[in-house]
Amino acid sequence: MNIINRKIKAEIEVPGDKSISHRALMISSISRGITRIHNFLFSDDSLSTFSCLRNLGVDISIDNDLVVVKGEGLYSYRKFDGVLYAGNSGTTMRLLSGILSGMKFKSVIDGDSSLRKRPMGRIIKPLTLMGSKIYGNKDNFAPLNIEGGDLRSISYNMEVNSAQVKSSILFGGLYAEGETCVYEKVRTRDHTERMLKYFGSNISVNGKEIIISRSELYGRDILIPGDLSSASFFMALAACIEGSELIIRNVGVNETRTGIIDVLRDMGVTIELLNVHNDYLEEVCDLKIYGSSSLKPIKIDGDIIPRLIDEIPIICVLAAFAEGESVIRNVEELKYKESNRVLSIVEEFRKLNIDICEIEDGIKIKGGRDIKGGAVDSHNDHRIAMALSILSCISGENIEIKNKECINISFPEFDDLLKNILK
Repeated sequence: MNIINRKIKAEIEVPGDKSISHRALMISSISRGITRIHNFLFSDDSLSTFSCLRNLGVDISIDNDLVVVKGEGLYSYRKFDGVLYAGNSGTTMRLLSGILSGMKFKSVIDGDSSLRKRPMGRIIKPLTLMGSKIYGNKDNFAPLNIEGGDLRSISYNMEVNSAQVKSSILFGGLYAEGETCVYEKVRTRDHTERMLKYFGSNISVNGKEIIISRSELYGRDILIPGDLSSASFFMALAACIEGSELIIRNVGVNETRTGIIDVLRDMGVTIELLNVHNDYLEEVCDLKIYGSSSLKPIKIDGDIIPRLIDEIPIICVLAAFAEGESVIRNVEELKYKESNRVLSIVEEFRKLNIDICEIEDGIKIKGGRDIKGGAVDSHNDHRIAMALSILSCISGENIEIKNKECINISFPEFDDLLKNILK
């Protein structure tokens, strides 16, 4: 097994959290008053939300690195006669559909060729039950035609473990008569619930039950923490190289997102959480990662999966360097991301001499082989592109990644930061 000897000794910061950046824009856009968003993520995905909201008449400006939103309340959107374009962002399309369902006008929202392949029936069903007239291509795909209006409350048992679906329903609940109840089988990331409460909504959370009713929201200042999903790539890099010490400052460690920390620790990596505190509405800390002399294989499934679903590509990289067989199950949702991540990971890793295969509901990887260089394809999936970049760095092999520019979807600074770490 080939691993470079160069030790990582660095302190870095990663950009603002993508999930929180989307939600900060949307929630502030339907609030009364001014919201100042600090450390907003200026990536292609979050800027798709920015563009859609501006087209809907929301007053949003950029002052240096500060985003300022001047909201006019729940019904502040104005009809846009064109097509709202969500680009590659499923978060933009699914969450914004919940808000548009409460507006008393017609909207059309579309995306790129990748987004047009991702399932939207999962939001169409509950929003239709709430009274929205929402239609998609073959009842499951973008573009979505939405005729909003008077919504009614529903009680909804989540059929998929998706924070995007949950958030779409909760946004609809802001406009509905009565109490809207959402029941989760497994807890998913709760940034929406936290932020809605912070902005003054009538929302309560009791375990896996969330209840929301019509609410007036008010603008607040927000400091967005560093994105743990973005940090995970550098955590993996340091973890695989014995003697490394990497500090990542001001990272969000919301408990619904920290599965990657649990996995790394289970693999034998030492991680310290330093200076743990709350910034406005999220837990934040400095992460210190120590390189390990060897990684243990892992078996992950069940309730932890929603807490690390975006980190599966980099976890597969870690598994490729572990001593033994790792198994990842219950990742059906990966088939509906920017690419079919299960097939994409298996196909590209095999090109590099990694012993990997798809199993019924996941992936199996046998670590320990010498990794070979070669040409691979990102499948226009930003997380796969970054995972392959880290794989190349750890192995020291030259891996040429096709369509690597898709990294701009979530992390435009990735390459520059990686180069600085490796100096």
